Amino acid sequence: MPKFVIEREIPGAGNLSADQLHAISQTSCGVLSQLGPQIQWLHSFVTDDKIYCVYIAPDEAMVKKHAEMGGFPANVVSRVRTVIDPTTAE
Repeated sequence: MPKFVIEREIPGAGNLSADQLHAISQTSCGVLSQLGPQIQWLHSFVTDDKIYCVYIAPDEAMVKKHAEMGGFPANVVSRVRTVIDPTTAE
C-alpha cells in the first residue's frame, strides 16, 4: 500500500494546546473510521506553522477525501517512493 506525506499549513500549529491536538486527532480518527481500513494514519510532526502527516492509503484521492471530510488543509500531498536512513549508507 502506498505511503504519503501530507503537508498541512496551519499557522500557529506549534502553539496548539494538548486539548486542541487531542480534538484534531479525534476528528481525524473519526473520519478514518468512516473511510474504512484502506487508509491509516501513522503519525504526524507538528512544527511552528505546519503539520506533516504520514498516511498509508491506496491513492492520493483517498488522502484528499480524508482532509476534505475532516476539514483539514492538505496543501501538498506527496507519495513516498522509498525510505532511507543511516543504514542506507552501509
